[in-house]
Amino acid sequence: RGVEERAGAEQHVGVARELMATGRRLADRKGTELTALVFGAAVAEPARELVALGADRVLGAEHPLLELFHDDAYVEAFMALAAGERPEIMLCGGTVLGRAFFPRLAARLDTGLTADCTMLDIDTTTGHLHQTRPAFGGNIMATIVTPNHRPQMATVRHKVMKPAQRDDSRTG
Repeated sequence: RGVEERAGAEQHVGVARELMATGRRLADRKGTELTALVFGAAVAEPARELVALGADRVLGAEHPLLELFHDDAYVEAFMALAAGERPEIMLCGGTVLGRAFFPRLAARLDTGLTADCTMLDIDTTTGHLHQTRPAFGGNIMATIVTPNHRPQMATVRHKVMKPAQRDDSRTG
């Protein structure tokens, strides 16, 4: 059990670094801020880490009940944190946690979700997120665009994108 928990924690840290690098690149292409969210029993240190990895802002929900993952609690925490934020794009790791949490959140926000993306880019003309993922058993790559609903939501497969490098001189 301990080995599985450590492996799961390492996967979450790894995919978070990948999401921060990807999010930073997308935000720069759109000319907007990158905001990260963190939930847990103690969020100050993870928030500092997210800024060092590229976030301009970090919103945190800190409560002992958020120390362990529970999809409904995380959805409620997100809804409270993001009230009035109106994000255009939301990314989450394609981990066990992300696959439980993000579809519920997409349903609650009345928007679509593209799972297991291997590439993300911005159409600079329209501002739409191009979400590329394997289709038909991985034989072709499909690019999905969500032109009529916001936020545009995607989960990202672990170990397919370059991770962010820590920069302790960043402020946020």
